[in-house]
Amino acid sequence: MPQTLEKLFKSLYPWAESSDIHTSYAPYRVCPLGAHIDHQYGIITGFALDKGVTLRFLLSTDGAVNLDSLNFPEHVSFDLGNIGEKQGNWGDYAKGAAFALSQKYQLRNGIKGVVRGTLPVGGLSSSAAVVLCYLNALCLANSISLTPSELIKTALFAENGYVGINVGKLDQSCEVLCKKQHLLALDTKDDSYTLIPAPDTLGSFEIAIFYSGVSRVLGSGYNTRVDEAKSAAYNLKALSGMEYGLYKDTRLRDVPPQVYEEYRDRLPEVFAKRAQHYYTEMDRVEKGIEAWKRGDLKEFGKLVFASGYSSIHAWETGSAELRAIYEITEHVQGIYGCRFSGAGFKGCCMALIDPACKKEIEEQVTREYLEQFPQYKGLFSVHFCNADDGVRVE
Repeated sequence: MPQTLEKLFKSLYPWAESSDIHTSYAPYRVCPLGAHIDHQYGIITGFALDKGVTLRFLLSTDGAVNLDSLNFPEHVSFDLGNIGEKQGNWGDYAKGAAFALSQKYQLRNGIKGVVRGTLPVGGLSSSAAVVLCYLNALCLANSISLTPSELIKTALFAENGYVGINVGKLDQSCEVLCKKQHLLALDTKDDSYTLIPAPDTLGSFEIAIFYSGVSRVLGSGYNTRVDEAKSAAYNLKALSGMEYGLYKDTRLRDVPPQVYEEYRDRLPEVFAKRAQHYYTEMDRVEKGIEAWKRGDLKEFGKLVFASGYSSIHAWETGSAELRAIYEITEHVQGIYGCRFSGAGFKGCCMALIDPACKKEIEEQVTREYLEQFPQYKGLFSVHFCNADDGVRVE
């Protein structure tokens, strides 16, 4: 347990007995292949990281939630009987967790505690991780037992239905289902998944996180691209004579690739680009899974680089900072593949790397990045992680 988290917790709750203190943990995640397609019911891959969000908490019988954070200055407090509206701060995710859980269960007992994230915010699904921490804590407080599928769906509803961000289920699924030294392959249409063990022929690898120095904030840019992808699907259905139903229920997964190939030239350019990313990314996922099974880390990495290229040019995301990191990593020895992590508006890039090259990778990427963006000196950072297991609470 990080000392800083323990110190703040003890200063706020000095009377707490050790037997009454609980810990909820959710890892961050990265998605090497399957970028920007979970909301279109695509197939994604993922790793949970050995860094994440930790919540130290006590159970409370007064129906109140009281939280402090090592990452944000505000104290958050609300009553489970009157969750109220969003406030536009980090406490919205705790409220969202309570709101989502209260749709099916009566919440009588609250929690009070301290939460801490161990990496800079941006692109690692920190929002999903913190929601899962709160959900597990509230479930423990109220003797609620959720299956992994129920936990994922409840966490997703917290972000969609309360916070108001139209994320797919990639983040929550990785953070709940992933297993150390396995690649998660998840079909977001029917929630079927496979945990594929790293073969002996794969060799050692680690996951590098390059934090740009600018925190990512999901918002209109993310939601607009989701709508553009859905619009591409709706138009393709109409152009081809497919039954298209309601717009809200439309996804590119419903449209066969051959329909896209036949009618893509009749789509508005921006819709065609979003669809192009979806279909090529689905192909990269399929090829990547086979490369992983063969133990071909170099081929897997090439596909990750290709995913990053498509994210820039077809999905059209990526700040100047993230594009710079991506372009730098293309010529750094020891990096198998790199792409934006998360929505790609600010935040982080992730890369699969050769652990033997960690020192050189950190030095070269840092030097070249700060030559372009000297204003981020002291903010830009490099973190090395391993694949890990998913959420847990005790």
